[in-house]
Amino acid sequence: MPHALLLLGQRGLGKFELARQFAAGLLCEQPRSDGQACGHCLACNWQAQGNHPDFRLLQPEALTDDGETEEGKKKASQQITIDQVRALDDFLNVGAHRGGFSIVLVNPAEAMNRATANALLKTLEEPPPSTLFLLVSSDPMRLLPTIRSRCQVMPVPLPAPARAEAALAAAGVTEARRWLALAGGAPGLALEWSQAGQGDWLETLIRRLAAGSAVEPLALAGELEKAVKDSKGRLPLKAVVDGLQKWLVDLQLAGNGLSVRYFLPQAATIANLAAMIPPARLSRAYRTSVARRREAEQPLNPRLFLEGLFLDYRALFAS
Repeated sequence: MPHALLLLGQRGLGKFELARQFAAGLLCEQPRSDGQACGHCLACNWQAQGNHPDFRLLQPEALTDDGETEEGKKKASQQITIDQVRALDDFLNVGAHRGGFSIVLVNPAEAMNRATANALLKTLEEPPPSTLFLLVSSDPMRLLPTIRSRCQVMPVPLPAPARAEAALAAAGVTEARRWLALAGGAPGLALEWSQAGQGDWLETLIRRLAAGSAVEPLALAGELEKAVKDSKGRLPLKAVVDGLQKWLVDLQLAGNGLSVRYFLPQAATIANLAAMIPPARLSRAYRTSVARRREAEQPLNPRLFLEGLFLDYRALFAS
């Protein structure tokens, strides 16, 4: 067992739950033959109650114990603080209470700023015996290279589309194929977006972008800014940029005579729009959107940011 595992994969694959179940299996005193926790022993009861003495969870205060953004905690910290990392010293120096592993789960690892990451790095470089770090990340390029180099990387792949669609259908999702495509193949994200009210902002974005040169950037920016505010932190600004990026990818695919990947019902509309845009201009727009996504983390003014984003989109159709 390495001292640190880095679970990588796009959002909506269940990486956090996978890490929790893996930790539970290691801490279980009577694990099943497949390595999963029995769910009945003393260690499993502690883990279920969130107070196992050999387990620590590091995540932003704005997240609940289930790794989801909690409504009403918008003002709570969105980052893992350096004080949280420093608090691990006593936990790691004492050693395991039950004679097994001491496990630290960091979710999401990219929520650490440079100072916090450097504080954790010292422990990763010289970990105490029988210590295991589980780092979960959907955006590994935001991690310090030194953090990545100290971990054994475990990619979490996309499930087979047929299996993911069947799981979504079993969960009561209609148009499972459409939602799965929009989510880039991630069933967890597809389930979230398909729930009542969660996909409204996406429908607004699609309807407006489909207008092409007739898009109204200021009106669209106003609608999406309201959706971001009303979501109480559940809809980050970068998700809007992600939606636009996927639309641009489909435009590029259609412009090259290929099938769209994300917006399946709008395939014909996207093909017509792509025919109006010079390929070089479309490529530049996508590269610009990558930089915009980084800016979306901490924009000075969300409304002006969105207006600039969609003014750039309308400029694609300029003669």
